[in-house]
Amino acid sequence: MNALRNRSPPVKLMLSIGGAGNDPNVFAKMSSSNTTRAIFIDSTIEVARNYGFDGVDLDWEFPGNDLDMLNLGWLYRQWRKALVHEARIAGKPRLLLTSAVYYAFTVQLDGPVRSYPSEAIRRYLDWISPMCFDYHGPWQNFTGPNSALFDPTSNFSTSYGIGSWIQSGVPARKVIMGLPLYGHTWTLKDPDSNGIGAPAIGKGPGDGTLTYDQILDFNSNNSNHAYVNFDNPTMTYYSYAGTSWVGYEDVGSIKLKIQFALSQGLGGYFFWALGQDRSWTISAQATKAWEE
Repeated sequence: MNALRNRSPPVKLMLSIGGAGNDPNVFAKMSSSNTTRAIFIDSTIEVARNYGFDGVDLDWEFPGNDLDMLNLGWLYRQWRKALVHEARIAGKPRLLLTSAVYYAFTVQLDGPVRSYPSEAIRRYLDWISPMCFDYHGPWQNFTGPNSALFDPTSNFSTSYGIGSWIQSGVPARKVIMGLPLYGHTWTLKDPDSNGIGAPAIGKGPGDGTLTYDQILDFNSNNSNHAYVNFDNPTMTYYSYAGTSWVGYEDVGSIKLKIQFALSQGLGGYFFWALGQDRSWTISAQATKAWEE
């Protein structure tokens, strides 16, 4: 913690609660009453202060219905008020309050269509982090981009998702765009049909997922004879060798996404996850593109 805090430029350290492996029903129950929300909020503040964090982050994947979304808004409101009160009493800077969210303002996944409490987000959060990835994966029987910037055939794209957040009333400066440092893999049904949308029969190498570091090894393996392609409509990369296929991001597509974020006036970007890069290859180029 001290090593991170002493970096130049300085780093803000966030305590994030949740993630894809957590049961969303636990968050639904916690957020359902003022009492349970208060217990949760007080515990996050205590842990954040005890361990020297600069803020707290919620990663609820994902509120399952309109009631969950309503309660999420109440949780944001109660949390922010508690953070302001605690900072005043303790005589310390207020802890930041952020949240990882679905790539788009409206969730159309595993249940009814439901929308986030955009007014509460605008008023009470310092920023949100839309997870702009996992648009396609080996759970489908066709290949597809993990993180398409554009998609002429559907709304599964970063341009659509980010646009929906801004249109909902969340200021662009409070939107931090997510970028993946991993790709999804498939096994092709026919090695001669190998573009985006090609028929597939299941997971490919890495049990369906490869980190960027592993993808570079896959592409450079002499025995693979991998073919690397840039798909202009979606602004993503894919490669294939025999029946193995992977869709991913590389330096070129990441630069295009950074340029998009800048054009929209976004507050920044994040990677999931830095440890999946190779010697900071993509993350260093993304920093350079942002600063240019």
